[in-house]
Amino acid sequence: MEALIECWQHLPSRISPSLFSIGSFELRYYSLMYLVAFAVVYLLFAYRIKRKEIQLTTELFQDYLVWGMIGVIAGARLGYALFYNFSHYISHPLEIIMPFEFSGGFRFVGLSGMSYHGGLIGVILMTVIFCLRRKLDIWRFGDWICAAAPLGYFFGRLGNFINGELWGRETTVAWGMYFPLDATQKLRHPSQLYEALFEGLFLFAVLWWVRRRNPFDGFMIGLYIFGYGLVRFVIEFFREPDAHLGFVLGFNTMGQVLCMVMMAAGFAVMLWRRGASAGGK
Repeated sequence: MEALIECWQHLPSRISPSLFSIGSFELRYYSLMYLVAFAVVYLLFAYRIKRKEIQLTTELFQDYLVWGMIGVIAGARLGYALFYNFSHYISHPLEIIMPFEFSGGFRFVGLSGMSYHGGLIGVILMTVIFCLRRKLDIWRFGDWICAAAPLGYFFGRLGNFINGELWGRETTVAWGMYFPLDATQKLRHPSQLYEALFEGLFLFAVLWWVRRRNPFDGFMIGLYIFGYGLVRFVIEFFREPDAHLGFVLGFNTMGQVLCMVMMAAGFAVMLWRRGASAGGK
């Protein structure tokens, strides 16, 4: 049993984050997980379209997926720069979009640093624009998206785990792990896996079940925003705060502050849409 626990605790050091490399170009599993996440969301939509659960064509959703990908990636990157490292990126704005490093030679490093909350804002904006252009009901279309999105997020957090980043706080529990990029080499909560399980699989199971019982357009949007905010707020107690930020507003992390805003917004959306539905709007 001790050998099994030790193997588990050192698992991150046995996983290479690199899928393959050619010269200075390196493709990491983290990038691949983004593609898997979008593919999973597409397959769930195709399943619902085939079963006539939603009134949409596969071709139209394929068009939207491009918009959604742009919104997620651009929003996540800009959100990280704004919410988590503003002082650095205001002095080095090109690093927000530059996937190369020139110190010590030319090297492809990808885009390091993505914010979920920024990605959410980005995809909301792109969804609103897409629906207005295609004359689609924004609330109904958003409900369809929210039923599938958490399962894609599951793969994103697996990517964080394989990448050996965003580890948790110090712990003594047997399922804790040592992460090779952690300079302290202390046993830590595998908070990426907590997020994959609860923000991904658990939230997906809830929303997928609710989709057939959706009481009014916009309810799923509010429930997703509130549910994610609640789950992430709790998990933040096990996740190591960003080193350059630490705690803000007392004992809260930046993630918890943003999640409190999310919970309030999600609850407000559900109340607003319920009132609009009752009024026949």
